[in-house]
Amino acid sequence: MDELDLLKKDWKKQEKYLPKLSYDDIYKMIWKKSSSIVKWIFLISIIEFFFGVALNLFLADEDYWAQMEKYELTEFTIGLYIISYVVTFYFIFKFYRNYRKISSTDNAARLMKNILNTRRTVKYYIGYVLISSGISFLLGVFFVMRHHISTIEPTEKNMSFDTLEWLMFIGGLLLVLVLFLGIIWLLYRLIYGILLKRLKSNYKELKKLKN
Repeated sequence: MDELDLLKKDWKKQEKYLPKLSYDDIYKMIWKKSSSIVKWIFLISIIEFFFGVALNLFLADEDYWAQMEKYELTEFTIGLYIISYVVTFYFIFKFYRNYRKISSTDNAARLMKNILNTRRTVKYYIGYVLISSGISFLLGVFFVMRHHISTIEPTEKNMSFDTLEWLMFIGGLLLVLVLFLGIIWLLYRLIYGILLKRLKSNYKELKKLKN
């Protein structure tokens, strides 16, 4: 008999003296962990919101608004802020509701459903951030280009692009956009990814427990 077999035999001897966890004990442990994770998702979304507001207030000085006015982006920027805040408030409210639901859950099936709903909400939120950031970036580029085209003097050098130059411009623009969205995705992956992974682990444990 090798050393591993001896260890297994010794473990089996000790196993009967270890405390046995009941279904309710395991469920309560998973429930507490899940509730804590969803609470953190809710709190992080609030912190993120106030950080964004503070950043906007810091960056949006007189020079910033002068540039927006120059490129005729003032109304667009204000509208973007309003939409962004409204949608963010909606997701914060959803995170809060998910937290309240999980906190008051009293059975495994409902907890599993609430975990799935929470994970889905977070994924929708990240998707919204990526899509809205991409659209804002492209619209910003469009308005800036439109401004430059409309302000070109007839006597100035012809600024039109040939096919190759347009392809290079679009390719460069797409590359910048991909890098921009990639950085955002990595940040959100870092912030929310760990929590979602833990929720997924809890879901799997509940599934085993239920079966």
